[in-house]
Amino acid sequence: MESESESGAAADTPPLETLSFHGDEEIIEVVELDPGPPDPDDLAQEMEDVDFEEEEEEEEGNEEGWVLEPQEGVVGSMEGPDDSEVTFALHSASVFCVSLDPKTNTLAVTGGEDDKAFVWRLSDGELLFECAGHKDSVTCAGFSHDSTLVATGDMSGLLKVWQVDTKEEVWSFEAGDLEWMEWHPRAPVLLAGTADGNTWMWKVPNGDCKTFQGPNCPATCGRVLPDGKRAVVGYEDGTIRIWDLKQGNPIHVLKGTEGHQGPLTCVATNQDGSLVLTGSVDCQAKLVSATTGKVVGVFRPETVASQPNLGEGEESESNSVESLGFCSVMPLAAVGYLDGTLAIYDLSTQTLRHQCQHQSGIVQLLWEAGTAVVYTCSLDGIVRLWDARTGRLLTDYRGHTAEILDFALSKDASLVVTTSGDHKAKVFCVQRPDR
Repeated sequence: MESESESGAAADTPPLETLSFHGDEEIIEVVELDPGPPDPDDLAQEMEDVDFEEEEEEEEGNEEGWVLEPQEGVVGSMEGPDDSEVTFALHSASVFCVSLDPKTNTLAVTGGEDDKAFVWRLSDGELLFECAGHKDSVTCAGFSHDSTLVATGDMSGLLKVWQVDTKEEVWSFEAGDLEWMEWHPRAPVLLAGTADGNTWMWKVPNGDCKTFQGPNCPATCGRVLPDGKRAVVGYEDGTIRIWDLKQGNPIHVLKGTEGHQGPLTCVATNQDGSLVLTGSVDCQAKLVSATTGKVVGVFRPETVASQPNLGEGEESESNSVESLGFCSVMPLAAVGYLDGTLAIYDLSTQTLRHQCQHQSGIVQLLWEAGTAVVYTCSLDGIVRLWDARTGRLLTDYRGHTAEILDFALSKDASLVVTTSGDHKAKVFCVQRPDR
């Protein structure tokens, strides 16, 4: 049973000295005026100037791998109604990742424990093509900024890229054990972090390569900043680096008390890239100025006990930050914890505004663009929509018979696509009375 928890104050932190926020509690929406993305031609030219270094059992189902009705005989502990419109059933093991094509939001790519990745159509689940050739669990998958390319990466570090319209493989590379992968937001450039501490950047498909050497420990998470010129990377030793992608050097390094006291798990940026939010197994979320590299806020829910001075390699046994993100229309940030807590923080006052409890651990959260609605998926197999202004649960969607492992939201927030340990991916149509 979901319930609203009383708001409380976040950990005492110094005031934001270099940033100004809208602090009026009566404000319903704060609209950020964005000068707009850089001109793609300029960025393409800029990427050309980069000095790169050269480096060298299908589950039962129909032919298309989809079903429109709930399947009988599925063994699981979460049997119940199925609110989904489409179920993609070609995977034969847990489905770890999903991404939607950014241009049309009509295609999905999913990867799983069965060493397979598929590109398929959201409207009816029809398979377009299989991204074949992986020999280990596919944990990362995503489309390029213009939806012309799709990349998949497995745990062993084998990355492959296909051209979507021809369904042909155009590039592959074997890096170290893969931790994360992300496309550049404006160019056909792929970035990835590996267990040896390196962050890789390739031009695709010509393969020009650049590496950014971190500490001698895994680069556990990363995100390209909206300007396309910098990337923030988190590491297992708790350090955070903001890299200059063109020059190849770290602009800022946060370590010791400025960094985290345990491995980083996730990182997010706000719309204009001025702020970065990092999460860790130390249960802290740190707000960092991307301009100065200084920590300007630290957030921890009241219910999480302090766990100071974790030794090297030690992690919180009971809790950790699993996902986080910024609201685009109000000065709010959301943090999802393994213990099932969704914390909504007010950035202007650095206080805990709402605390929303889930029955099971939160796997991921996403903010709906242009609203104060945050979506969560959790280990109980349910997608939930929350109003961050009130902390109220708006609705939930059910249908999986095991934990949800990843999810994606269409640009217009009309569809949620989920992947699960039940070997399925599902498409849910989002219907809300408030819009």
